[in-house]
Amino acid sequence: MGDLWLLLLLPLSLAAFHGVKACLECDPKFKEDIRSLTAKLVPSEVPGRTHLLERQIKEMIHLSFKVSHGDKMLRVLAVHKAVKLRIWLKNELYKLGNETWKGAFILQGKLLDVRQNLELKLKEILKNFSEVVVTEGPILDCWTCLRITTQCFRGEYCGEEDSRMAENREIGLFLILLTEVVILGSAWLLFHICVSHWRKMKAIRRSLKKYLEKKLEELIGMTDKEKDDSGIRK
Repeated sequence: MGDLWLLLLLPLSLAAFHGVKACLECDPKFKEDIRSLTAKLVPSEVPGRTHLLERQIKEMIHLSFKVSHGDKMLRVLAVHKAVKLRIWLKNELYKLGNETWKGAFILQGKLLDVRQNLELKLKEILKNFSEVVVTEGPILDCWTCLRITTQCFRGEYCGEEDSRMAENREIGLFLILLTEVVILGSAWLLFHICVSHWRKMKAIRRSLKKYLEKKLEELIGMTDKEKDDSGIRK
């Protein structure tokens, strides 16, 4: 029963996630922060500044994707741990921003050190969390950016060797989403048919009304003409 509720609540978690400060590139605010902080590291007069920044920002933002997608057991992470990791990275960039500019080559070396430390920390945190059976608070699926509130994941997430339950859960989720799409599509189609039918009936009533008014005018005209003819004969 708990698994069923989890599947039913998963589609709703997409909306809930928008306010979460969590798993690196899953959070749009994180991307904005990294771009802003990294841009402050390079003076505006440095040649090739735009290319340098874009490359460093891209490597920094997509680092967690490389780590979490390298192993399916490193897929989920507690939200509060992701927040701490994000704060750590911001502090490291703040420190670099307060240092004296010594050239692009030196900066790239320091950013490389930051990324390597971030990768090690992220791997360690994800690995430790993958060994946890019972959790407290919401967790984040770094593959889909879904925020999920549950105390335990069965199958792969709880360390069980049998992966069929996890696969069945994913299939069930897909079927639920497919059912929702079909229901919404059917409702929209029915609404469209009803509106079209109402418009057609309205047009028919308008045409019928005009036809009856025209016939009534003709009958009245014929009656008046007959009266005039009768008066002339008399």
